Amino acid sequence: MWFKNLRIYRLAPSWNFSPEQLDEALEKLAFRPGSASDMTALGWTQARPESGLVHALDGQYLLNLRVEKKLLPTTVINQFARARAAEIEEQQGYRPGRKQMKEIKEQVTDELLPKAFSIYRDTRVWVDTRNRWLVIDAAAAAKCDEVMGALAKVLDPFPVVPLYTELSPASAMTGWLISDEPPVNFSIDQDTELRSTNETRAAVRYVRQTVELDEVRKHVEAGKQCTRLAMTWADRVSFVLSDGLDLKRVAPLDVLQEGRIPAADEAEQFDSDFMLMCGELAQLLDDLVGALGGEKKA
Repeated sequence: MWFKNLRIYRLAPSWNFSPEQLDEALEKLAFRPGSASDMTALGWTQARPESGLVHALDGQYLLNLRVEKKLLPTTVINQFARARAAEIEEQQGYRPGRKQMKEIKEQVTDELLPKAFSIYRDTRVWVDTRNRWLVIDAAAAAKCDEVMGALAKVLDPFPVVPLYTELSPASAMTGWLISDEPPVNFSIDQDTELRSTNETRAAVRYVRQTVELDEVRKHVEAGKQCTRLAMTWADRVSFVLSDGLDLKRVAPLDVLQEGRIPAADEAEQFDSDFMLMCGELAQLLDDLVGALGGEKKA
């Protein structure tokens, strides 16, 4: 159940959607499989089989954006296009030009699409209406753009704003490293990346290795900043913080797993795990923003 990656946003002051209102809005872009001629299709789908488009529990909402993509590799298109071009060359007596080859590829693509396999990808979204967070479980920026675009199509005015902190994550992480003093409630783990701020973007990475203070200080003096830092919060959740204020490789630790209460059935267990995740991550985000100097006021 746990989100593995956290892309963090704030709910705007204008956010006032009840679960029913949000469900009705998302229904405008509910997922429907693409037609035979569609390369991609996108829309909101049930986060849980028994729920609507919004799975709501005590002010916590879980949403799910589904993307369908036809699996039609360029190599296959080119292979069929070359065969078609050879036939046309034999008929007309000369090789097809660039414009004609483009038309051939488009025609071949249209013919192959109905036969292509579909693959589906889901991106989950957690909306914390109590602490006013919106968090996307995605490592890639492109997936976040899909979610934001899908929300913008159904919600007006757009009720999500970026999160900015007084300290940049890169400068804060660099300070924690060279002082060997992580913020309160956090500890520093072994994965670290330091990257040059100049145009070379030279980088040094430490994987499962403790960084020596003298080495860090030399890299910082040479113009590098910490851009990725593995950390643990309250001995409960481990993660890697990036300079873009994204959390990657998020994982609950043994103390949470051991305290997990078995439920009577799968649905009840899902809800229990979901609420546990929401409670822990909301506290983690509050502590992290505090460690970064607090939220920057608009």
